[in-house]
Amino acid sequence: MLFFEDIEVGEVTRLGSHTFRAEAMIAFARAWDPQPFHLDAAAGARTHFGGLAASGWYTAAIAARLRAQAQAHLHETLRREGKRVPRIGPSPGFKDLKWLRPVIAGDTLSFQSEVIAKKPSANRPEWGLVFTRESARDMQGRPTFEVTNCMFVERLEA
Repeated sequence: MLFFEDIEVGEVTRLGSHTFRAEAMIAFARAWDPQPFHLDAAAGARTHFGGLAASGWYTAAIAARLRAQAQAHLHETLRREGKRVPRIGPSPGFKDLKWLRPVIAGDTLSFQSEVIAKKPSANRPEWGLVFTRESARDMQGRPTFEVTNCMFVERLEA
């Protein structure tokens, strides 16, 4: 992220893509979401998912990782250019989490983040709040995941 004043509503950042591999999906599910259709392809095939389905929380974690990596890359670019790097975070929360389509082993999702709103913080004048819609699409371009995120971003002018 840039400084609060430099962020434009409507700005879209492509966060990258991720291919969901069965082994990683199962490892995540064992630790955090041990439902049969996340742990076993045969069990998943017997559900409306039709195969081994990724935990929605795994999809959300991948989105968070890709967002953090994109932010780190931008901040490294700013440092190399000799520019100031804003302080970011933490997030005070999210809303409207939606798992729109199942993510099946082998699927590749493309993630992006769109700035949908921003406002100065009422309690912390050195910070602004930036609201983004994080989303993912599958290989056919169909929406699979969406969440509205909020994060604190440093202001240049408090």
